Amino acid sequence: MFSLEELSKKISDGSAKVGVIGLGYVGLPLAILMSKRFKVVGFEKSKEIIEQLKNGKSPFTDVTESLLTERLGNTLLLSDNEKDLGDCDFLIICVPTPLDYEKKPDLSYIKTACRSIQTFLKKGQFVILESTSYPGTTEEIMIPLFEKSGLKAGEDFGVAYSPERVDPGNKKFKVENIPKVVGGINETCTEIAAKLYESVLEAKVIRTRDCKTAEAAKIAENIFRDVNIALANELALIFERMGINAWEVIDIACTKPFGFMPFYPGAGVGGHCIPLDPLYLSYQAKKYEFIPRFIELSGEINDFMPIHTINLLIEGLKRVNKKITKSTITIFGIAYKRDVKDTRESPSRIIIEQIISSGGNAKIFDPFAKEIETKYGKYKSEKDAEQAVKNSDAIVIVVDHTIFTEEFLSNLIKTMDEPVIVDCKNVLKEGLKGICEDGIYLGIGKPNHSE
Repeated sequence: MFSLEELSKKISDGSAKVGVIGLGYVGLPLAILMSKRFKVVGFEKSKEIIEQLKNGKSPFTDVTESLLTERLGNTLLLSDNEKDLGDCDFLIICVPTPLDYEKKPDLSYIKTACRSIQTFLKKGQFVILESTSYPGTTEEIMIPLFEKSGLKAGEDFGVAYSPERVDPGNKKFKVENIPKVVGGINETCTEIAAKLYESVLEAKVIRTRDCKTAEAAKIAENIFRDVNIALANELALIFERMGINAWEVIDIACTKPFGFMPFYPGAGVGGHCIPLDPLYLSYQAKKYEFIPRFIELSGEINDFMPIHTINLLIEGLKRVNKKITKSTITIFGIAYKRDVKDTRESPSRIIIEQIISSGGNAKIFDPFAKEIETKYGKYKSEKDAEQAVKNSDAIVIVVDHTIFTEEFLSNLIKTMDEPVIVDCKNVLKEGLKGICEDGIYLGIGKPNHSE
């Protein structure tokens, strides 16, 4: 059996070598963290990304360019050559887990990483998966691929699952101070993986019963958010029709010191986790002859919100005797959430596509995300907000970036003739009151009347 004592000693004295496979928003911050104590090989198949990083250019706000430059050539080696991973004691997989065109789990990135590791896997090495996937992935998908090497998991090499929990752009919680969940294929594996993370983290490491429990915990975290956002969206749709301000309702409910946690409506959900992870569990649940109706209904509600945004836009334009056809609509915010530049699964993409397919013209402004890919090609952000609203018939506020203050938007709206504003994030809490008299304001979860 591989030696717990030997790996523990290497962790304790800092001589362990760690390989991080995949240098995206999860892998790069983790590689930087690990390189604080250990020699780290950061592996990424994309030569373009490797060159960008080697030049000290960080694509993520969570990794400063000064820190990246400091670690490069010191404790951090960046490589697109898999052979550089061969002598690592620990191999941590941080690759994407998207959905395929049928909205089923696409584990091709995990499988590719495992097949690569299998070619050089040797006794004494330890593999950890951080990518989010359904319960059973580690034992049912990864281990059979590794064992094609002739080595036995848990005896010749270690395996554990430790889900990433990063929140891009979060200034308070970063990879080093977020509690870490670890589950190995046996107690020894759990303990070794936990010790590795404990050696670099400020936060607590939570040891779980097994891999499946750790995998399930991560899925549960994101389904919790998806379901509650869907509930907030459904309440917003109901309250709109009742003439009730859903945002005020949520604020009032928050005054209860127990039994309520606020979630807010919007134009939909985005990012890599919330729109995708529930479908991973849904897929696996059906293998156990269970139909996850609650989870799938939540997805349907959230998927409807970009369409509802378009419906509000159509209504607003109608009130000023216009149609989307031949109108110019400016989208404020194409990132999937506040103050980040990540556009993955952003509802803005669907909104832009709906505008174009209806014969309208879409312009965008986002101080963080510079472009977004749509089925009609790439749409680039205007250089400044003034240019973005010039000759625009309507504004749709999709993301509540910090820069999008009421004052900032008010000054822009005042330059427009008969402005139509669709506010998905309650940025203009009082609508167009005090801004202009001849505009139309509609908001998700707002009593939608002409102001």
